[in-house]
Amino acid sequence: MLRRLLCSAPAAAFVMLLLGASVAWAAMGQPSPGEMGFQGAASPVAEEIHKFYDFVNIIIVAITVFVMLLLLYVMYRFNERANPTPSKVTHHTILEVAWTVVPILILVAIAIPSFRLLNLQYSYPKADLTLKATGYQWYWEHAYPELGIAFETRMLDDAGLEELKAQSLPAVRNLSVDNEVIVPVNKVVTVLITAAPDGVIHDWTIPGFGSKVDAVPGRVTSTWFKPTVEGVFYGQCSELCGKDHAFMPIAVRVVKEEVYAGWVDAMKQANEVGKAAGAEKDKEKRKELLKQKKDLLEKAKGVVRQAALEQAGVRKFAKTDDATQAK
Repeated sequence: MLRRLLCSAPAAAFVMLLLGASVAWAAMGQPSPGEMGFQGAASPVAEEIHKFYDFVNIIIVAITVFVMLLLLYVMYRFNERANPTPSKVTHHTILEVAWTVVPILILVAIAIPSFRLLNLQYSYPKADLTLKATGYQWYWEHAYPELGIAFETRMLDDAGLEELKAQSLPAVRNLSVDNEVIVPVNKVVTVLITAAPDGVIHDWTIPGFGSKVDAVPGRVTSTWFKPTVEGVFYGQCSELCGKDHAFMPIAVRVVKEEVYAGWVDAMKQANEVGKAAGAEKDKEKRKELLKQKKDLLEKAKGVVRQAALEQAGVRKFAKTDDATQAK
């Protein structure tokens, strides 16, 4: 009885591990407590990264199992009791050819999808939208050069998080920001990435898109993504850029095209009013224009908040539906 329990313990542990992995799997767009594996893929590049990762892991597990079985066989077959007179053979042509050729074939099998993935990452399709990200100490500036829109992105403090929670909006500590990057779903976005000329190296990273590129002062690097899922996708600077390295997150919200168009329209109007206010010499008129600009910016934020509420409702419904199906 005791032997049966001992034998079943590893199997039970393995089953519990699998159950835990399914429950604590990585969330879409952000990390989750006790997560295992990557965050959910929301772009073609991220999907291919996941496939390559799974493929290489299969090879790694196969090699590990093979070596383990080989070691067990050697320990059993060639120990002193089973093999008191060891062989004096020092060379075996077939074996030496095998252990040279097989690793080469394994490396070739890994190299082919690896080069294909690199080609996908660095072959830029025609962009539907261009975004420029500039890293500062310690926040991001995001701009839409073709649209004349630019804003700073800073991490929300506790008061800002409580304000979002009061509006039933998602609020994630150390990840939620005051101004999210807004992009339309299923559109190719090219991101130009740099850092302030007098700054340090940062890194613009969104795991859900498979994007991770250094922001180097005096240089412009680039990446691209095509978001296939609506929602908010968080990232963080992935370079040790200084004392507030951990507090300059990125948030990209993927929305429907009509929502994006409404946000762009409000932001453009706010910029035009802001320029008019800067050129206005009359204090009262300038004050009125600045108030109008503030209202337009609030309108743009309202468009994003409404989209966020709808997305949160969709996510909540999806989770409930999954739970129902599981039962």
